[in-house]
Amino acid sequence: MRIFLDANVLFSAARTDGAIRQLLALAEAAGHELWADAYVIEEARRNLATKAPGGLSVLNAISARIRVGGLLAGGTLLPDTTILPEKDRPVLAAAIHHHCDILVTGDRSHFGPLYGKKIQKVSILSPAMLAEAVLGR
Repeated sequence: MRIFLDANVLFSAARTDGAIRQLLALAEAAGHELWADAYVIEEARRNLATKAPGGLSVLNAISARIRVGGLLAGGTLLPDTTILPEKDRPVLAAAIHHHCDILVTGDRSHFGPLYGKKIQKVSILSPAMLAEAVLGR
């Protein structure tokens, strides 16, 4: 299964050796492909640089292990019914573009209303939902 990681998930995994980092390791060990794109990696890098610079080396290590793609010029069109702020639309578009099955994000304020729903074959899940759905935890 292809799992697209939002910047806040990458940030959390890089910042501390906690539940999110363990979740990603378990997903990898179970044979799932972890995906991101340059947009979310740069956002995670920018946030780590200002809030937790010690996590930058961990982010680099995570980035080296996952599949990183770029969104093509023009991007992937989202349905008009997708209510997301402009800054979050490229995240969902990238997950769709890379044919991911799941977009995992901790952004409850913007993606929360979409949790558990599918948009163009991509299920949007919180980290806890991912652990339950994919890893049975």
